[in-house]
Amino acid sequence: MFRLYVALFTMCVGLGLVVTPAAAQAPKPDELKTSVPALDAMHEVIMPLWHEAWPNRDVKAMAAMVPEIEKHMAAINKAELPGILRDKQAAWAAGVADLKATVAAYKAAAAAGNDDALLKAAEKLHAQYEGLVKIVRPVLKEMEDFHASLYVLYHYQMNPFQLAKAAESIQALKVKMDALNKAVLPEPMKARTDAFTAQRARLSKSVDALVALLDAKDESTIKAAIELMHANYESLEKVFG
Repeated sequence: MFRLYVALFTMCVGLGLVVTPAAAQAPKPDELKTSVPALDAMHEVIMPLWHEAWPNRDVKAMAAMVPEIEKHMAAINKAELPGILRDKQAAWAAGVADLKATVAAYKAAAAAGNDDALLKAAEKLHAQYEGLVKIVRPVLKEMEDFHASLYVLYHYQMNPFQLAKAAESIQALKVKMDALNKAVLPEPMKARTDAFTAQRARLSKSVDALVALLDAKDESTIKAAIELMHANYESLEKVFG
């Protein structure tokens, strides 16, 4: 009987019916995309609202946008963050709740014909939408690239620890850190340059320290260094939080 079980298990593995630990240790492509399609789609109505109707105080056009705004709000309310943004879940949930309340206020103002309230609600709606966009999108492409490799390392190669794969990710992080060290903040973020530069230096130092530990192949030491690097990256993100 035991031999039969072994034979059946071997056959299932061969047919791909059993997921082995190695096969499970890789993220799906969509899990690494820092985007929420429903949020991107809402820009179709935010754009004319903010750049045409609101500056022209065209309350008639703004009121006509209510069904479209509600449609996008419903989609965002059901949307899930990709795995790489799992640490943003609390901020996302709070932002979505605030946006939903503002959409309701916008609708009520439009129905009541309260022009001032509608204009104020539209302004708030735009600000909260932009806030959600900032939660999803990193300030720099170089940070997004770094985080993609860090996510795989931290959430897929630490437990159980896979030295060979972790080493590949760490070497990739070194290359991406070199690119991040050359990155310049966009103009709206220039005021945070000093804080960004200081924390980036800490992150870079922890990456170099981690790379230097690879040859020793000591799991506990490498894992501790990964934890430090991960914490330093989170601190870098908080510069803009």
